[in-house]
Amino acid sequence: MSKSIRRLTSFILIMFLTLFAFATGIQVFQADSLVSDGRNVRVSYDSYKTLRGTILVESNPIASSFEVDDNFRYQREYESDVYSHLTGYFSLFQGSTGIEREMSNFLSGQSSAQFFDQINAVLSGTPISGANVELTIDGDLQQEAWDALGNNKGSVIAIDPKTGEIKALVSKPGFDANLLASHSFSSSSSAYEELLTDPDDPLINRSISGDQYHPGSVFKMVVAAAAFESGRFDPDTEFENPDFLRLPGSFSRIQNANDSTCGEGETVTLRTAFVRSCNIPFAELGMQLGEDELRVQSELFGFGRSVNIPMPVSRSIFPEDLNQAQTALVSFGQYDLRSTPMQMAMVTSAIANQGIIYSPQLIDRVVSNNLELLSDPQPQVFGSPISQSTAGLLTQMMFESVEVGAAGNAKIPGMAVAGKTGTAENGLGQPFTYWFTGFAPAENPELVVTVVVEGVDQSATGNSIAAPIGRKLLESVR
Repeated sequence: MSKSIRRLTSFILIMFLTLFAFATGIQVFQADSLVSDGRNVRVSYDSYKTLRGTILVESNPIASSFEVDDNFRYQREYESDVYSHLTGYFSLFQGSTGIEREMSNFLSGQSSAQFFDQINAVLSGTPISGANVELTIDGDLQQEAWDALGNNKGSVIAIDPKTGEIKALVSKPGFDANLLASHSFSSSSSAYEELLTDPDDPLINRSISGDQYHPGSVFKMVVAAAAFESGRFDPDTEFENPDFLRLPGSFSRIQNANDSTCGEGETVTLRTAFVRSCNIPFAELGMQLGEDELRVQSELFGFGRSVNIPMPVSRSIFPEDLNQAQTALVSFGQYDLRSTPMQMAMVTSAIANQGIIYSPQLIDRVVSNNLELLSDPQPQVFGSPISQSTAGLLTQMMFESVEVGAAGNAKIPGMAVAGKTGTAENGLGQPFTYWFTGFAPAENPELVVTVVVEGVDQSATGNSIAAPIGRKLLESVR
């Protein structure tokens, strides 16, 4: 064999091995992510050749497939708008979202965990069936959250703080995923365009994404946590108690919600300021703590960090390079501070669970068609942002806020409730955003509930709008 032939042979061998390695990498290491990519049209078309798995809530199907007599063998069907932002949609023409997208590898039977089923399907000549995905959702609680939100736009989240399991996740308005699942291009595209141009943005899951919200006074939980963790403050620390505060370097001034002092006296304690939800003492506290301490505490709770439930949760925003005036505004949840409802549910969960946050999770388990357990996610600790003692102090103040303070509409006779309300401003002339977040029973929490309602005007408060919704869900643990 000549030298040139040996070189050519070696080159061909190297190229073959490179191609083999590349193909193997795609098939083994990238297969699940490629299959679950909602933009992968080929996978979408191919998946109609198989019976797609069912999405279940307490053994009840909320998304399933049935056989039809057209070019596509199976039609996807959705139970109700109540679950639209959980299931998302699986569309021939618009791709997929929600659980349909994030768990598509299992639902389509293409997961690496189903490798032997795939081999058997090839050998037998029969199409593989997708696995069933069971959610952590409590069906009754989900319906209660949907009904309680009424005709309002917003979000309701319920979480077990001891595990991170999501028991309810509602975003309104919802949408009819069946319209997008149509096998008719014109029908599906028309429905999608209508939803896309709807000024109420029904396709946005307000619980975890979108433009996010100013948290308003619910952020005072984070500021109080930073204060207690610093070791320099306690609930009895006193602050000046004027009826307005001029912001440093500005002609602007801030006031409490009642345009008056925070109770009687020339000074006010941190406890009273929290229970009454007064802005001025928290602005003073925030400026004393400073931007860095507030930022660190926020990040420990999850601001700026990635979370997947498995759908990705938008990162909540703590703004950069704050001056004193901006730090004061951030300290009661204003300026450029932004949060998802899920983020504030995580903050509340840390307080309820003695300082430990479990990663929020929607997936209970994944089971194949032959009842083989393919995935069984276990609770995962997200972080420990505060000490047990700080969690205890915050719980006590949140309990007092419900019993005698600004969150009184969350009170449930015969059960101790811990909660915090918020009324966030969104600019001159713009409607407010109304918040409630809390847990019950306060002494041994079983459920965290976070509510956000997008206001239609400036005439209400978080206590009048959001707290009653939270109370309805917390009553389930009585």
